[in-house]
Amino acid sequence: MSGERAAFGALLRELRLSASQTIEGLAEASGVSVRGIGDLERGRRAAPQRRTVAALADGLGLDEALRERLLTAARAGRPRGYSPAGVRAFPRGVDDFVGRGRELARLAVLAGREAAVQPVAVAVSGAPGAGKTTLALHAARDLADLFPDGQLVLDLRGTHDERPGPGELVLSVLRALQVSDRDLAQAGPEGHGALYRQLLAERRCLLILDDARDEGQVRPLLPAAGASMVVVTSRRMLTGLDSVHRLPLGELHPTEAAELLASLVGAERAAADPEALAEVAARCGHLPLALRVAGNWLATRSGWTVRRLADRLADEERRLHALQAGDVRVAAAFDLSYRRLTPSAARLFRRLALVPGADTGAPGAAQLTGQPLFDAEDTLEELVEAGLLGASGDRYRLHDLLRLYARSRLDAEESARDADLARRALYRWLLETTVVAGRWFEPDHGPPPAAWQGSVDLSSADRARAWLQAEGDGWLAALRAAVTAGEHATVVEVAEALHWFSDQWIFWGHWPEVFGAAAHSAQALGDPLLEATHLNYHAWALLVCEDRPHDSLDRSAEALAAAERAADPRQRAWGHIYRSSALRRIGDHVTAAGHMYRAAPLFEAVGDLPGSLQAQHGHGILLQNSGRPEEALASYRDTLAFLDRAGDRIPSHIADFARGQLHAAMGACHAAKERWTAAVDFLTTAVTISRGSGNAALESRYLVSLAEALLSAGRPAEAREALARCLSLGLDADPRRVAEARELLARLEAP
Repeated sequence: MSGERAAFGALLRELRLSASQTIEGLAEASGVSVRGIGDLERGRRAAPQRRTVAALADGLGLDEALRERLLTAARAGRPRGYSPAGVRAFPRGVDDFVGRGRELARLAVLAGREAAVQPVAVAVSGAPGAGKTTLALHAARDLADLFPDGQLVLDLRGTHDERPGPGELVLSVLRALQVSDRDLAQAGPEGHGALYRQLLAERRCLLILDDARDEGQVRPLLPAAGASMVVVTSRRMLTGLDSVHRLPLGELHPTEAAELLASLVGAERAAADPEALAEVAARCGHLPLALRVAGNWLATRSGWTVRRLADRLADEERRLHALQAGDVRVAAAFDLSYRRLTPSAARLFRRLALVPGADTGAPGAAQLTGQPLFDAEDTLEELVEAGLLGASGDRYRLHDLLRLYARSRLDAEESARDADLARRALYRWLLETTVVAGRWFEPDHGPPPAAWQGSVDLSSADRARAWLQAEGDGWLAALRAAVTAGEHATVVEVAEALHWFSDQWIFWGHWPEVFGAAAHSAQALGDPLLEATHLNYHAWALLVCEDRPHDSLDRSAEALAAAERAADPRQRAWGHIYRSSALRRIGDHVTAAGHMYRAAPLFEAVGDLPGSLQAQHGHGILLQNSGRPEEALASYRDTLAFLDRAGDRIPSHIADFARGQLHAAMGACHAAKERWTAAVDFLTTAVTISRGSGNAALESRYLVSLAEALLSAGRPAEAREALARCLSLGLDADPRRVAEARELLARLEAP
């Protein structure tokens, strides 16, 4: 290569002398520095990139033939591939790379568009084992043609105790770019940084800075000018770096994870049991390192089936131990990050294994460690910065394998008593906050009392609903623990606070369990009024959430009997309401009407406006189900007038719930008479009300009815939009309505 560099330098000197130019004159004409031209002519540096050669050719006034000759010499003089000086070659494992299409496309855009005019730096961060290095190396191969002056890979050894400093790394790059020892000595250690920046300003190189420890290790290696690109990989987010593009890596998509496994174990074995392959991928948390370990394990054990490994990994207690192939251990990768945490961060990391849900917020984390809220938030952010914790908004999540690792550290480093105390503190806080948040929706409560000093912002019903839904897994686990411990009063208090909120989150999936447990606890407490109340709640959950009218009838009968023992007219009225609803569901409209009519005066006698509203609405439903749509419409209008008269005596969320139902029912009545314009108008209003109140369950129901009315009105495009919206509502929607929407949309899209 030195001979090729000399050939370019000799040609440049020959052409300059032929043009009767001095080095200074060519520098002025071309814009290339005097020193740069001198180094090129003496063969002290590799030939420049194409645009520098073009500038020299312009300065010399070369014709096309001589210009092409100079460019050819420059290409021959550039370094090819990777220099061994301070640079490591690609490791194995890049050829079976899968997925990461979005990230690769982003790097390609940055390399092709932005790096053409200015230096570009990209920070690739993620959890241990996320495949950061593999992504960077794969991208480097894809982008090699865009960086003709070299692609260099530097191992910064950020996770090791001994790692190179910035000066050593700069020197490694200078040597890899074949800067002569004389020039290095002349510049001296204090001048290496300037020489480094000058070289990168004049060349188009790609540098991979792998496994960076911190910003201080990286910052001196970022070019200030030129058209080079630097890709930094680090477990840390390197938040302190300015003017860098950030590329966070999570786990692979399930299909990509299965594809990676298949590439390691062989297509035939993978195809033999795709279900087991998917289970292995899921139990590896779709984390590339764990997938490679699992794949290599199978690849070296031809007698094992994929199912055998899937079953081996099913045991959470042994999963991390099983994810080990030779000297490669998933847990070891986690160790490198964990041991560098501050004591407070390590403690919180361990205790996050106690969180029962998929994620948590800073207030919950504070309960685990006893830290003040802002200190806990800072500690969480330290874990995020270290790549051990994911963050989305104000929620924090441990990867599944990191959760198992955190649990192993908790068992090893803390006593069972301390861990139990931390769990109890978290559960106690979850239930106390659930009661306050749930009471936002209770007619006799509303906002938290002024004396409440909670760590969660529950200043509005919307915030309360958001917290209850975000922490649903957590407070449900805490409630289950209270049930197991026989804390009956607590169980009843929590369920009572959630009664009206349950209408806002109908298809969460756990209301029958919550209210069934509360009914059992109420019976254990020996209070017939509490028993009647929670038996009624359970009857509602069985009917509305799980469509089990016969089981609901049994519960409402028990509720009526308990209400009679308690001599409580309100719970007697609700018992009649739920019996009426269940009987109507199984088609016994006559008996259903009898129970509905008995409920209305009982509600009126105790001044229960929400109950009276329910009874009036139920009367209209009975008329509608009896094939009397005009009478039902009149009844629904009367009920809307009742709502208007009640004003703020009925809480807004209860009123919105009822208005949505009433408008949907009126739309159905008009549809029964084929008055499609009116039907669409009423159903559109119902959708708007439910969407505004954030009730996805009701919105999904109304959207399907609206789509059907729109189709009958000859408006198929709008019907498709309504169905698509229904499918987008997610797990909070009515699953039966979602299935109907999917089927109807498929019919519309069929040729």
